Amino acid sequence: MTSSRRSFIRMLGAGTLTAPLAALQSRAAQGVPAFGPGFGPLQPALPLNTAEVMLPGAFDYRGQPLISLPEGFRYWAVSITGQTMSDATLVPGDHDGMACFRGHDGTTILVRNHELSNRETKFGNQRGVDVPEALKFDPWANGGTTTLVLDSDGRLLRHYASLGGTNNNCAGGPTPWGSWLSCEESTSLANAGTYRQRHGYVFEVPAMASGPTRAQPIVGMGRFNHEATATDPRTGIIYETEDTGDSLFYRYVPKVPGQLLAGGTLQALKLRESAASMDTSTGFLGRLNKPLPVEWVTIDSPDPADNVFANSTRAQGQAKGAARFRRGEGAWWGNGLVYFCCTSGGDIGAGQVWAYDPASETLTLVVESTDRAVLEAPDNITLGPDGRLYMYEDGAGGNNIVGLNSQGELFRVAENRINDSEFCGGCFSHNGRFMFVNIQSPGITLVIEGPWRKGQR
Repeated sequence: MTSSRRSFIRMLGAGTLTAPLAALQSRAAQGVPAFGPGFGPLQPALPLNTAEVMLPGAFDYRGQPLISLPEGFRYWAVSITGQTMSDATLVPGDHDGMACFRGHDGTTILVRNHELSNRETKFGNQRGVDVPEALKFDPWANGGTTTLVLDSDGRLLRHYASLGGTNNNCAGGPTPWGSWLSCEESTSLANAGTYRQRHGYVFEVPAMASGPTRAQPIVGMGRFNHEATATDPRTGIIYETEDTGDSLFYRYVPKVPGQLLAGGTLQALKLRESAASMDTSTGFLGRLNKPLPVEWVTIDSPDPADNVFANSTRAQGQAKGAARFRRGEGAWWGNGLVYFCCTSGGDIGAGQVWAYDPASETLTLVVESTDRAVLEAPDNITLGPDGRLYMYEDGAGGNNIVGLNSQGELFRVAENRINDSEFCGGCFSHNGRFMFVNIQSPGITLVIEGPWRKGQR
């Protein structure tokens, strides 16, 4: 995680950040600055509230830089694992996916996942996301969501548990109607000694709710290893990623947009050029920025009762020719496109980013890492107020926030300095003033303030 880990990178086939992003193929340049264009070199930085970043007997980061940032940026930590929240429960661990919503009176609302499973505990918190038993989906599962309310200056006003009894809540996505879709990355089955329910579902959490919501699985969205969602605001169609080595890229077409529990149709993307299921993880580097025509096949049984592969949504889709992706993870709607990451995709397995265009019914490979020292395992993804893509790594060689501009250049925005934990849940405030992001372990939410709108595009 040294500051010299990244090289200045100019990508091939640069264009604009509008649909779709430029063709992007990384190549290391020689004899050039250590960082690409963007906001400038990174320097270790203390959080403004460094005295608060500790949990007695568990971790103590007081007086330590948590991250490195460019000049002109500052940050602080909010809602740290083990702190007592406004509802008298403890902040759970394993902060993960997150989205930002505009609240009343200039406030900002964050709904945040906790990737906790069964009776998993973190730093002495035996209850995980602690909501009343009657509101839980499964009393054995410790995952769920918490909600944070911040004032106009990004300072925490209150935080509380908002969804409980769910399992391994990894990512999800915001909806245009003001809710967070929290996804279970688990297909655990009911068992007499542990789980009371089958898992692998999506749950909806209203951002404006002042307390916990009752956990109701949206069965029509499928039972599989869910990762993230992205919703088309024009149609209400929700796109879903799946975190497995042979995953599919799905869409849920609700009968009534915005009323997800009313049912709908689950489908998977298929490349029209092949009747058989194509593996997109390798062999596509030469097709960067070349739109590929697609169509959709229907998943007839979206809620398999067991974990037999032949009955899975993957097997159903692949049998109809649906394309396979290597670990579909973060997804984001922007510029009329759905951007999504394949963390282990690409010829060297260091990551891909795809863009699906619903207007033209095409899929385009827009990023493929050819050098792990440049980009490794892009996981979460979002669009910034400057129109640039921001990717959050979950790699083995140190984790960073990596930006991508319209000239096709990668640049680092932040570096984790305390451990090898991933950045996750990245999102921006409605006014573009703040980036919110989590360091998953030990579980710290950061508010990063900077000239986000002033960066080079």
